[in-house]
Amino acid sequence: MPEEGSPRRTPQSVPYQDLPHLVNADGQYLFCRSWKPTGTPSREHCGRYATSWLRCWWGWAAVFAHDHVGHGQSEGERMVVSDFHVFIRDVLQHVDTMQKDYPGLPVFLLGHSMGGAIAILTAAERPSHFSGMVLISPLVLANPESATTFKVDLYNSDPLICHAGLKVCFGNQLLNAVTRVERALPKLTLPFLLLQGSADRLCDSKGAYLLMESAKSQDKTLKIYEGAYHVLHKELPEVTNSVFREINMWISQRTGAAGTGSPP
Repeated sequence: MPEEGSPRRTPQSVPYQDLPHLVNADGQYLFCRSWKPTGTPSREHCGRYATSWLRCWWGWAAVFAHDHVGHGQSEGERMVVSDFHVFIRDVLQHVDTMQKDYPGLPVFLLGHSMGGAIAILTAAERPSHFSGMVLISPLVLANPESATTFKVDLYNSDPLICHAGLKVCFGNQLLNAVTRVERALPKLTLPFLLLQGSADRLCDSKGAYLLMESAKSQDKTLKIYEGAYHVLHKELPEVTNSVFREINMWISQRTGAAGTGSPP
């Protein structure tokens, strides 16, 4: 803990006073990012890996995200959380905060992998709050095989990613999350788009079919990318381009806004 009177710092020793952040219910500082539209936004979005999604929503949506407890530039012991629900609680806090700046706009959740499980549980906790959800390789069923090594150099060189390996306590929380997700699936009624690689070695593609079968949503779409792995938004160009195109088109059709722009 920092000395009394000294500024709170990220795990990378950057003062939080110099960074956008929120303080969660446990008093932990979470690093946040947001991208404001160039004009009046037509909707807003919450999820991880937001820099990638700017390709989809450049200029016409408000995009916001944060590093979860124990991840990236947020406080908390690396890969440790007291209860998986802390992640859901913090997402809801961030959503509520952002909606004060953008009242009345529809909110779409986006989650990848563990973030997919968080998005599912968040949507289940507030069934009528969100206008839709995009899931990429969500954690519904864990795959016992190891994750693909494709693009592994990109992750090994990222200083914000913890390379210490999966801790037993965190692994237990993930297993608990899978159980919670399975119970939550029948509670889902919101529209959702589900993108899944058939060769995903981390989150079993069978989970995508279970989600489609169990969710009560009337508007649900599944697209399987044959031969693709876990991180679809950082795959081969033809896969990645298709992922962004599908997301952009899906959300645009459900908001009546044309989101065809892309970053310069």
